[in-house]
Amino acid sequence: MELWYTEKQTKHYGITAQIRETLHTETTDFQDMAMLDTYEWGRMLVLDGCVMTTDRDEFVYHEMIAHVALSAHPNPERVLVVGGGDGGVVREVIKHGTVKRAVLAEIDGRVIDVSRKYLPQIAAGLDDPRVDVQVIDGIAHVKDNPETYDVIIVDSTDPVGPAVGLFARDFYESIRRALRPDGLFVAQTESPFLTGDLISRVYGDIASIFPLTRLYLASIPTYPSGLWSFTVGSKRHDPARIADAQRAAGLVTRYYTPELHAAAFSLPRFVQELVDTATGRQG
Repeated sequence: MELWYTEKQTKHYGITAQIRETLHTETTDFQDMAMLDTYEWGRMLVLDGCVMTTDRDEFVYHEMIAHVALSAHPNPERVLVVGGGDGGVVREVIKHGTVKRAVLAEIDGRVIDVSRKYLPQIAAGLDDPRVDVQVIDGIAHVKDNPETYDVIIVDSTDPVGPAVGLFARDFYESIRRALRPDGLFVAQTESPFLTGDLISRVYGDIASIFPLTRLYLASIPTYPSGLWSFTVGSKRHDPARIADAQRAAGLVTRYYTPELHAAAFSLPRFVQELVDTATGRQG
C-alpha cells in the first residue's frame, strides 16, 4: 500500500509526495505538526497542512532569507530571527563572523524540540554559544526591544493562525523601532503566482515605513508554485548591494552567491508590476 501526503496550496491546486514513514504527529498549543519521511524530499516538516522545510531543498530558503540582508549590512552584530523554530535561518546567520548575538524568538517550543530530534542538520546552529533560543511571542519581543538589532529576519509560516500578525503593518512599524539606526529587516512574502495581492499589500506597507524597500526572488520547489518572494525594508543600506564583498564571498553555501545576490533583485515583469501596484508607479 502506498501512502501519500498532499498539501492543498489553493482550492484547486496542490503538491503531493509519497511517504516512506510518518515519524511524528501532534497538535501543539498553536498548530498541527507532522514530521514525514518522504521518498523524494527526505524528511519534511509540516505545520497546519503546509510544508515548512525539507531535507532536500531547505538550503535555498534558509540561505536566501538570511544572507541577502546580512550581506547588505556592513557589520551585523545583533540579529533577531522571528519564527524559524527549525533552526535553519539561525544556522545561516552564525556563518557571518561579525554576529555576536543571534536571538531566536519562536512562539511554539515544540517545533524547536521536534526539529532538534528529526532535523539535526538544520537545527545544529541552535547550540552555538552566540545563539539565544527563546520560546516567546516574536511580536511582543520586537515591541519590547527598541533600537536593539542590526538585522531582523521574519521566518514566518503562511499568513494564517499564529502567523497572521507577522504580516501586519503594525508589526513592521515595531520592527522599524527595534532596529538600530542603520538596520534592515527581511520577511518571506509568499508566491508571486498565487498571492500577488498579499505581496502588493505588504510591499506597500513596508515602503511607507522604510526609506529603502526591495523585493527579491528564489526558487524553492516544495513551496507553492516553486517561486518565492522576500521583501526587505532598510533604514540606510541598499539591500541589493553587498557591503562586505570578502565576507559574502567567504560564506559556505549551496545556493547563495554574491552574483546571485544582485541577480535576485532583477524581477520578471509580472512581479515588478506587483511592486509598481503597491507604490502607485506605472510600468
